[in-house]
Amino acid sequence: MNNKQNKKKKSFAQWYLIFMIVLLLVDFLVIPLISDAKIEQTSYSEFLTYIDNKKIEEVQIEDNEIYFTVKGDDKTYQTGQMYDPDLVNRLDESGAEFSQTIQQETNPFIYFLVSFILPMVLLWALMRSYMKRISNKMGNDQMTFNQGDGFGFGNLSKSNAKVYEGVKTGITFNDVAGQAEAKENLQEVVDFLKNPKKYEEIGAHLPKGVLLVGPPGTGKTLLAKAVAGEAGVPFFSISGSEFVEMFVGRGAAKVRDLFKQAREKAPCIVFIDEIDTIGKKRDGSGLSGNDEREQTLNQLLAEMDGFDGSKGVVLLAATNRDEILDPALTRPGRFDRRIPVELPDLRGRESILKLHAKKVKMSDDIDFNVIARASAGASGAELANIVNESALLAVRDGRKKVLQKDLEEAIEIVIAGEQKKGAVISTHERLIVSYHEIGHALVAAKCKDTAPVHKITIIPRTKGALGYTMQVEEDQQNLLSKDEIYQRIMVYTAGRCAEELIFGSVTSGASNDIEQATKLARMAITRLGMSDQFGMVALETVNNQYLGGDTSLACSTETATKIDEEVIALVKQAHDDAYRILEDNKMKLHELAKYLYEKETITGDQFMYILNKPVEIAAPQE
Repeated sequence: MNNKQNKKKKSFAQWYLIFMIVLLLVDFLVIPLISDAKIEQTSYSEFLTYIDNKKIEEVQIEDNEIYFTVKGDDKTYQTGQMYDPDLVNRLDESGAEFSQTIQQETNPFIYFLVSFILPMVLLWALMRSYMKRISNKMGNDQMTFNQGDGFGFGNLSKSNAKVYEGVKTGITFNDVAGQAEAKENLQEVVDFLKNPKKYEEIGAHLPKGVLLVGPPGTGKTLLAKAVAGEAGVPFFSISGSEFVEMFVGRGAAKVRDLFKQAREKAPCIVFIDEIDTIGKKRDGSGLSGNDEREQTLNQLLAEMDGFDGSKGVVLLAATNRDEILDPALTRPGRFDRRIPVELPDLRGRESILKLHAKKVKMSDDIDFNVIARASAGASGAELANIVNESALLAVRDGRKKVLQKDLEEAIEIVIAGEQKKGAVISTHERLIVSYHEIGHALVAAKCKDTAPVHKITIIPRTKGALGYTMQVEEDQQNLLSKDEIYQRIMVYTAGRCAEELIFGSVTSGASNDIEQATKLARMAITRLGMSDQFGMVALETVNNQYLGGDTSLACSTETATKIDEEVIALVKQAHDDAYRILEDNKMKLHELAKYLYEKETITGDQFMYILNKPVEIAAPQE
């Protein structure tokens, strides 16, 4: 429905509201005021005085009220009626004309019907007639007045899908990087839409539904648009939340309308983003609060059964919570194919960075491999943000091109936030942070199975870190050995160890280190089977693996207690080993901490150079 029609409907609703308000004001305020202006209250004794003096001209008695006029006076007087059996005789003797009316109470239902329902029906009839004339005049077939569409708003049952005609999506597979396997799987869908006959000849049919599953920001929506762009067919895009309505049945009606439009424009692609909004497992509890969602899901299931895949209607959907989808939705015949869209690997990150760098003026000596290694675990959206942040940093420094240092700083901004250059930190605290960070770096350098140190800084960041040590893997790492996990725990505990060794006390600066060390130790014991006591037994399950990976124990209370004991023992052992390394290299710890304290930021190469040369300073004094 276009904007003009929406405005017409909105204006009708506004005029109806104004009409009802005016009607109520007239009924309750204006009419009583007009009536009260002509009537003057008086006492019953004065009324009797008028009777005795034979001055009353006309009297009207209505229930407990008496209305009368006085000779030579154009006013109407009102008084309350008292019990007086001689009143009629006294009126006769005075010569006044009088009448008596017994007022009948109005039926409340009839009053409501006449005062509210009737005006509403009249306005609805006028509005419907007027809107139909406008619809016919404009030739708009989207404005319908179906049965049950209340007040003529037929667009409530219309889907809100955005429609892209053919290659107008402007996106092809060339615009997608880092998802080679996903593109290969979707290429078959494109080929079917372009050349359906070769599949029909052999008797093959296209999967009715393709489910894209992966973490946020990995390019699921982008891939769906690329499929439509490659195939050159219409592309319907809608979010699962747009089916959720307050009124029961509206979501199902929108599903019907969406598939009706898709069949009319076949071959085409229908893309439903965040399908878990309407596709959650049905719990069978029968709670009325789920009626609308379940009706919408049931309608979606029926529509997927109803359309013929050979006609070229392909349903794509995306979610990062596939474990909660209803089995009836993911079974073969509906969503036949599940395509993982995972976080990119090292090569994928490098290709994504290069793709986004084409839109930005870059220096010729940019090493994207270094940036890709430093951004392990980043999604495609985060990598695009890194490139954009680097461009903003270049503009901030008044340069026309992005340098390598801009990209490296952009990674730190995404990880730890902007630098807090104006933060006030005491000399003692800066010294503690210096020893803390060098503790991490020194233990990492002494462990053979940890990533090399890339950068160390004690400049505070907006995300709360007073400093951090960055380690960068030299290559893509897909597996972790038991020794590697243990050494990572040692590195996490090393910052606290340095504080204990040098200052004889501890601070709150190790809070995140403690959390990460505990999490890693628990994962090794409960999920990776690296415990001598429990062996290859899964004691913990992962929930929402693409949304934070929350875990829950799947064991008895007694076993949970033993797990806690083993986690504590493992972290303590790693702490003790890290402490011994720092104790054995105490002079180097002093030298490196002093250098970091003075420079605030040092590179991995500078760190390794000082670490490997002979000790040149004595222990510093605070």
